[in-house]
Amino acid sequence: MPIPLKYNLRNLMVRKMTTLATAGGIALVVLVTILLLSLVTGLRQMLVSAGSPNTLIAMRKGATSDVMSFVTRDAVQALRYLPGVAQTAEGEPLVSPEFIKQPLLPTKDGGKEMVLVRGITPVGFLVHDRVRFVAGRAPRPAVREAVVGIAASRRYQGLGLGETLSFDERSWTIVGIFSADGAAFESEVWLDVGDLFKDGTAAGCSGVRFVIPPGTDREALIRRIAEDPRISLAARSEIDYYEEQAEGAKALYLLTMLLAIIMGTGAVFGAMNTMFAAVTHRTAEIGTLRALGFSRRSILTSFVAESVCLSLLGYVLGVVLGIAAVALVNQLMHGVAFQLASFSTAVVTLRVSPEILLLALGLAFLMGIVGGFFPARHAARLRVTEALRRA
Repeated sequence: MPIPLKYNLRNLMVRKMTTLATAGGIALVVLVTILLLSLVTGLRQMLVSAGSPNTLIAMRKGATSDVMSFVTRDAVQALRYLPGVAQTAEGEPLVSPEFIKQPLLPTKDGGKEMVLVRGITPVGFLVHDRVRFVAGRAPRPAVREAVVGIAASRRYQGLGLGETLSFDERSWTIVGIFSADGAAFESEVWLDVGDLFKDGTAAGCSGVRFVIPPGTDREALIRRIAEDPRISLAARSEIDYYEEQAEGAKALYLLTMLLAIIMGTGAVFGAMNTMFAAVTHRTAEIGTLRALGFSRRSILTSFVAESVCLSLLGYVLGVVLGIAAVALVNQLMHGVAFQLASFSTAVVTLRVSPEILLLALGLAFLMGIVGGFFPARHAARLRVTEALRRA
């Protein structure tokens, strides 16, 4: 005959301070796990969502990012009229040559960070089809206008609508603020590529993004670009490019799990101490239960269930605190600054997903099982006479 669950719940209510202390330790593990995994999820979302399946990036062979690349004008022209490149209704190739600069800009809290400034042409806004203006409009060429991502606008001084961006002894008026589905572009500044240079010209660009029509043999086109002596660049899909940029998130994920395991181990010992203390103070109850005919298996199950209830209480507290902490970081700090492989700064918005909550639940459940099993086994092994005599 099983012991009713309300018996365990009543015991937890009786030992309020001990219950809250142990649940608090488990809640802390859940809180830290949610915070760190939300950062990892936000980082991966920021990078991976920037990629489009029909967009390719062409860069210098061996370059790991467009910041470290250089593409000549002749190569850009050859790409523009390469078979397999999509065009607008007016016959304009959907090819966006882009030049990257990384000036130091002042943050609103008084620091300075390296920000990615992307010089593009008007057709670039058609290639980057996920960009949406939340305020203002696109910049006009050759009149010193710029637009900024919504994350950059919130983080840096002088990047609000109508304000002035200055670097390299030049200045631009901010005429628009855009969003990009949470992608890394939201941490950038975009302006006319010709405005990046004092004479309005450059020998080339950092990289080229271009759109291919659906159904195009992408791999064949990539090989053709690599083998064409006029171009001789390395091309890859935008999704693959940002997947490589997101590799750093894997190390952060492993670090998060290691920290969760370390803290979880401490919480397990806390739960074990609580349950062992409960066994010590409840030997008379255990003896009475055995005398009433409850089996050792029932007592073992009951004490493990009590430990699991304790861990679930900690989980609920941890989830409430974790979601509140994520909202606080996003609201007050406008996300977390993260340095990309290109050394520019991107603003990561923390994101709580159902997968994170399920993982935290599994961790809390595991802490409850492991933390309660050994004390429960000890309680189940007590003989009736021994339990009553100790009482």
